[in-house]
Amino acid sequence: MSSPVNAALDVQARLGRIQRRTVLTLALAQLFSGVGNGAALAIGSLLAVELSGNEELAGTSTMALSLAGALVALPLAGLAARRGRRQALISGLLLALLGAALMVLAPILRSYLLVLAGSALLGVGAAVNLQARFAAVDLARPERRGRDLSFVVWSITIGAVAGPNLIKPGAELALALSLPETSGPFLFSMAGLAIGAVLLFVGLRPDPLLVARSVAAGPGTAPASPAAHRAAPATEAAPNSALPQRLRGGSLGAGLAAVRRSPMAQLGLVTVVGAHLVMVAVMSMTPVHLQALDHASGLHHSEADTLAFIGFTISLHIAGMYALSPVIGLLTDRLGRLRMIMAAQLVLLAAVGLAGIGHGDQLWVGVGLAVLGVGWSAATIAGSTLLTESVSDEDRVLVQGVSDTCMGAAGALGAALSGVALAFFGFAGLNLAAALAAGVVLAFAVVETARNRASQRQT
Repeated sequence: MSSPVNAALDVQARLGRIQRRTVLTLALAQLFSGVGNGAALAIGSLLAVELSGNEELAGTSTMALSLAGALVALPLAGLAARRGRRQALISGLLLALLGAALMVLAPILRSYLLVLAGSALLGVGAAVNLQARFAAVDLARPERRGRDLSFVVWSITIGAVAGPNLIKPGAELALALSLPETSGPFLFSMAGLAIGAVLLFVGLRPDPLLVARSVAAGPGTAPASPAAHRAAPATEAAPNSALPQRLRGGSLGAGLAAVRRSPMAQLGLVTVVGAHLVMVAVMSMTPVHLQALDHASGLHHSEADTLAFIGFTISLHIAGMYALSPVIGLLTDRLGRLRMIMAAQLVLLAAVGLAGIGHGDQLWVGVGLAVLGVGWSAATIAGSTLLTESVSDEDRVLVQGVSDTCMGAAGALGAALSGVALAFFGFAGLNLAAALAAGVVLAFAVVETARNRASQRQT
């Protein structure tokens, strides 16, 4: 008979294996599903202008994407709480797959409404990509939460960077199929989203959230092995009956109340929401601004070449968002969440400064957009980690859903206002407004950090 110590070590070893499988599966799924959002970010605003005939509506595609992500974040979190991460993430990717199909049809049917509908459904895929980072920490050890979360965030780099760079090959594929050039990239998006859903279906077993809940309920309820877990699905469903009502219901008010109980949770939420607002507002108008600069240059590039350049620029931005995530996760664990949050705001300020001051030069706009991605990454990883560990276990999934809802709402607001700001104040004025928003978040972070340190000294 094994001793309690050996039994505990055996459970920890099994949980470690499940966690490694979970992180790998999430990473691979993100790699492929990221193609969909990358293409939407690069082409969506151009399609909105082309099919609506109104430049002020350029941000509506990104607004629809962000707003849909906000609206489905809580339902996805509620579904995860009831059925596990696997079912929630797969359901979202299947809706995004439908969205990519609508984006293929939009230029064929010359329908602006299809652009909005397709963008909205692709926004569900964006919400899935956000919630996948939380699935990575369900079973993570406290000292590795930042790194595991950041690795899953990083994994989207290849797919998301490839998405915009598939614009020219997609245009060529579309021409070969007698389709409009702007339909082609979304054919690649459909393939990537389908592969991502299959990977989650096959690999996300056992479900990390349900395993974590079983372990929390008592040592006797932990699954003996992944195979045993698959053979006895009732062990997954049983813990759901003990869920608090606020988790089953998925109330926005209850989630915000949980955040208000913790000043550090408030700071984490404000950080991720503020960074998303700044990033979406500037990023969504960059393709329109770059297209205008290209037309003003008088060089008469072909439409395919212009789209390829815009795609390359957006891919640099997305690389900034995800490529350095493991480094940022490591720094978040080693330097602390609060220091990384303040550093992130400084990076965001530098980014909008570069893009705003150099608004007349495509190179400086591209550099600013890449730096903007790095600032977003630092704010999202540090803020999400702080938020996750600053609330109770029973509130965690709901608060994560609230976080993504607020991020999506902020992105929708930023996208909606950015088109108007670009039309009236230009790209430089848009970046100035973004700088003011980042400055407000930085001031809040400084104040809350000072209060936290004072509170620790008193205790």
